[in-house]
Amino acid sequence: MPFVATAGSIEALSRHRITTPSRILLSSTYSADYATIWRTQESVRTVVTFLARNIAQLGLHLFERVGDADRQRLQDHPLARLLRRPNPWTTRYRFINALVHDFAIYDNAYWLKTRFGGDQSVGLVRIPPQIVTIDGDDWLTPAGFKIDGNSGVRVVPADQMVYFRGYGLDKDSGISPLEALRRTLREEFAATEMREQVMRNGARMSGYLERPKDAPEWSEVARERFRTAWQAQYAGSGPGAGGTPILEDGMTFKPVSQTAKDLQYIEARKLTREEVAAAYFVPPPMLGILDHATFSNITEQHKMLYQDTLGPWLSMISEEIALQLLPDFEPDADRFYVEFNLREKLTGSFEERAEAISKAVGGPVMTVNEARALDNRPPVDGGDDLIRPLNVTANGDDEPIPAAPADEPPA
Repeated sequence: MPFVATAGSIEALSRHRITTPSRILLSSTYSADYATIWRTQESVRTVVTFLARNIAQLGLHLFERVGDADRQRLQDHPLARLLRRPNPWTTRYRFINALVHDFAIYDNAYWLKTRFGGDQSVGLVRIPPQIVTIDGDDWLTPAGFKIDGNSGVRVVPADQMVYFRGYGLDKDSGISPLEALRRTLREEFAATEMREQVMRNGARMSGYLERPKDAPEWSEVARERFRTAWQAQYAGSGPGAGGTPILEDGMTFKPVSQTAKDLQYIEARKLTREEVAAAYFVPPPMLGILDHATFSNITEQHKMLYQDTLGPWLSMISEEIALQLLPDFEPDADRFYVEFNLREKLTGSFEERAEAISKAVGGPVMTVNEARALDNRPPVDGGDDLIRPLNVTANGDDEPIPAAPADEPPA
């Protein structure tokens, strides 16, 4: 079993040196790596975190195939316990949340197989993609991985790492989706800078001064004194900014300020969010863009989110776990598989589920005490028997409930 890395060897890496895999040029003088773009670009962070939160909240269960049409969920299996508690300091939610963030930002993610404590129990540790590079010349699959920390570089064999990667053309590693958004992110950065400059440089009282043609001629000293006084008093953060200026020599003020509406501030922000959402295949209404949203299509797009948007993510994660983790616990790994629990997200409201199940079976499916438990009420005597309506009789019933006799006709 390749769980040989100890917790001490991981702690020795401590604070790592971040080696940026790639940068995106946002202006002629400024570029940012993928992590910085996620931290600073509101649209990118909104979409990526939306994906990570919705996947992390789903339960991840381990099943064994008992027959062609039967399966059994395993609660005490070592892999099931590992997925519930990857390591002593990380919950399952935060572990999956970090995995999706890494994969959505870098198109690569890494889990290191480790052992902890005196009993050397197995565990998993997330390794930031910024400090990992692929080792080896095998173009089919990595021979190992180099982890670059502040205490040096450590080479980890491939069987000690769970490696999630996207499609990378001619290499066995993914290419960040942010690369396809270079132009959109650059335009958003430039537009935001322009709008901030317009707002910062006197949008409250922006305009020009008009001096009558028959006004006395200005000397250079008088012109400079007026300009200096105007900027100190009314421009920028002066004490009179936004107030009423006092002019001289018959001057008039011609306002040419631009409002947020003139700058199309809301439209530009919305367009960027739509472009980023399209790159990650997220329906815009799920991100608060409700221009064409109705009650019916919101419901359908919510289903589409878990079927078409998150479905490929869930398949990728579960299949990589089955490929790279299951063989460490089970020699016959084909009998086992992991699956995310989508039932609570796709079965609709309680009323819709109850009506559909009742129609499918032809009668009640819940006892009185089961219904009382949903409302945190104590059980009652005789509440564990399933109520059977008088008008429901199954085919071949040996003891059908007789119907009430009809009333005697009047004489």
